[in-house]
Amino acid sequence: DGKPAAAVPVEAVQRLGLHVGAEFGPLREAVEAEAAALALWDRATGLLAARARSRTELRRALMRRDEPAARVERVLERLERAGYLDDAEFARQFARSRALVRGMSRRRVQQELARRGVPREAAETAIAEAFADEGADEYAAVERLARKKLPGLARLDAFTRRRRLYAFLARRGFEADDIRRVLAALGETGAPDDG
Repeated sequence: DGKPAAAVPVEAVQRLGLHVGAEFGPLREAVEAEAAALALWDRATGLLAARARSRTELRRALMRRDEPAARVERVLERLERAGYLDDAEFARQFARSRALVRGMSRRRVQQELARRGVPREAAETAIAEAFADEGADEYAAVERLARKKLPGLARLDAFTRRRRLYAFLARRGFEADDIRRVLAALGETGAPDDG
């Protein structure tokens, strides 16, 4: 009928033997599948352009619209081959960002990577690298966060200030001993340390 039926990649045109004037009827299903795969690829690259994601995160996002699992897996494999999807690299960037910029503990970074579906081995390697870098000392991170948070708690009584500061640091995943040492060093003593 002269109207475009679907947008498909050039490779698909060649693979399917499409050409001007070709009978479309017998190829309709194949062309529609190729068009759907291209749309899924576009969606996946758009999600990755917005922010880095693990393979599991991207799979979850793509599956939300009832895409066939086999098609999603093919797109994920293609993204990995193209170098756009790499759990180890994602884990390295994520761990470094959370440890150095946001001051999260090793334990919290591990939990976040696990939640995002990063394989345990890749997560452990990334965390070890991030915390081996200068400035990723957990005690120093606890102290830095505590000093940053304290001015916002200045109007509270000492008991409440210590309790809230302890709870804030504990939610970040820091060890109780490190939190207690920092609170003592900052002169925040005298209140329970159970958050």
